[in-house]
Amino acid sequence: MLVTAKANRQGAFQRQIERLDQRLVDLRQLSQRFAWVRAAIFFGGLLLSGTVYFLSNVWGASLTLFAVVNLFIVVVILHRRVDQGIDRYQAWQEIKKTQIARMQLDWEHIPALAQLQPSYEHSFEADLDLVGHRSLHQLLDTPVSLEGSLLLRDWLTQPYPHPADFARRQALVRELIPLHLFRHKLILNATVSAKARKIWDAKRLLSWLAHPAEQALRGWLVMLSLVAGLNWVLLILGYSAWLPYTITLYLGLQLVKGGALRQPLEDAAALQNALQQMDAVFKQLERFNYQHTPHLKLLCQPFWETGHRPSSYLGRLNRLLVGVGLRQNPFLGLLLNVILPWDAFFAHQIDRVRGEMAGCASTWLEAWFELEAVSALANFAYLNPTYSLPELLPDSGEPVLTTCQIGHPLLPEEQRVCNDFTLTSIGDIALITGSNMAGKSTFLRTVGINLALAYAGGPVCAKSLSTRIFRLFTCIKVSDSVTDGTSYFYAEVKRLRALLTALEATESLPLFFFIDEIFRGTNNRERLIGSRSYLQTLVAQHGVGLVSTHDLELTKLADMISQITNYHFRDDIAGDQMIFDYKLHPGPCPTTNALKIMRLEGLPVEAGPAQISRAEERLAADGRAEG
Repeated sequence: MLVTAKANRQGAFQRQIERLDQRLVDLRQLSQRFAWVRAAIFFGGLLLSGTVYFLSNVWGASLTLFAVVNLFIVVVILHRRVDQGIDRYQAWQEIKKTQIARMQLDWEHIPALAQLQPSYEHSFEADLDLVGHRSLHQLLDTPVSLEGSLLLRDWLTQPYPHPADFARRQALVRELIPLHLFRHKLILNATVSAKARKIWDAKRLLSWLAHPAEQALRGWLVMLSLVAGLNWVLLILGYSAWLPYTITLYLGLQLVKGGALRQPLEDAAALQNALQQMDAVFKQLERFNYQHTPHLKLLCQPFWETGHRPSSYLGRLNRLLVGVGLRQNPFLGLLLNVILPWDAFFAHQIDRVRGEMAGCASTWLEAWFELEAVSALANFAYLNPTYSLPELLPDSGEPVLTTCQIGHPLLPEEQRVCNDFTLTSIGDIALITGSNMAGKSTFLRTVGINLALAYAGGPVCAKSLSTRIFRLFTCIKVSDSVTDGTSYFYAEVKRLRALLTALEATESLPLFFFIDEIFRGTNNRERLIGSRSYLQTLVAQHGVGLVSTHDLELTKLADMISQITNYHFRDDIAGDQMIFDYKLHPGPCPTTNALKIMRLEGLPVEAGPAQISRAEERLAADGRAEG
């Protein structure tokens, strides 16, 4: 049923794309017709006005030209609306295509506009593929603003999750999941209005809003207005003898204050895209009916509460910026400032509106960024109806983690194998053995990435997941460094030392740790001694964890320590092919496959096939006896 729902949604997106394709064809043809009509009116109007001038008189030609100009303006406006429709339909179509790409894990067509790189110093960000190329963040990243994208990253990588944040975000996600048109229109309005994505930095906007008001602007505006008015009075009354003096005074005042007036206008004009983007999004949030979404209503309160609606401020500001835009032409700007105190007027008015909205703007933006982040999580749930919202377990009681059919969200659905898994109490360690490529590392990442999703407030790739709140720490992608002179083994030791420090810290939250192939960077004997001692130390601490290893000798620890439990992944050979089922089984692994892989690839091994088989049979017997 749920698989069918996902297929139906993908099919609906595809049909919408096809309808938009046809609509775009029609609009482009209409735009081309308008282009021909504009050309015909322009040249035909000139020809008609000239003909009337020679056949009639100047007044007839002037009236004809006036009518042609007005007709041309009407056609230009209609043409512009058609082109705006094309832009909007193209953006809408791109949103639908991206949705299909996210459903299919088509990474080539999933935008990576934030260009974020993982921090390898973070306790789990890089190891769990949460950030970077082909990461969970890229898969979820629908926010249009850079700040919304960064907030989503912070939620996925938060080192100290809080139950209240978990509950609040999940409630918002639950309300937003069915509101796919609302979420898509948020993206559409912001994208079309700014004609780009992630094109502005809110820090710059907030810095501009926080700039102190220019108290002197009002005085300069009054002074320049009086002198300009005097110029017009003298001109109308015919006192031309005084005009050179008053005009000289007026231009002198303009020169004295011109630079100080231009700077605030240029600063405001540079933020015009951001302000238009805000206006388009905030109008949608003001008009939305929040009757059935109480949590969303509370989040969006800054947009709908009376007396502080952002559209009233942003509308005035954007209208003023239209006037500022007229002065961008140097000749027109000079003319406007000669006849009127143009710059002084708009600088003063913009400064007034900026001062009025400065106290509210940060609240609006914070609400928008949070809405974008929770919308990204809700969109992820909508595109994957087989996923579920996790349940938070109390701080006391057992089990501390239980999952049903948990899978890795970055694996294609047809390749993903899901497993059930439970950890009973604090102090438990699941020791996972298995052959090369059997799925040990993937399983560690599967549990870790789903916990990160859960604590962010989002859906998890599982039929069900119930968990306590944990801090996360991983030791998976350890690597050496040639430039730092650090060997792989030393890098691993430092990472494991950091893990132990985090585990021993006096924190109320227990630690959930993931260690892949413990002490793989040293010889067998020392690896076994070090791994055994380290695991015995972990058991006594305030946390739980998953540890994978090739050392079957370590599985004997489960016989001595009740809180260590053995699990394994199996493999088999069919002809010349290795077969893996990627299913988690209880007990230690009964077989190994290193010699099999070497032999299949034609590498020399000391034992022949018969000895290998007997050795494997002995290992299997030992595994059954231990189980």
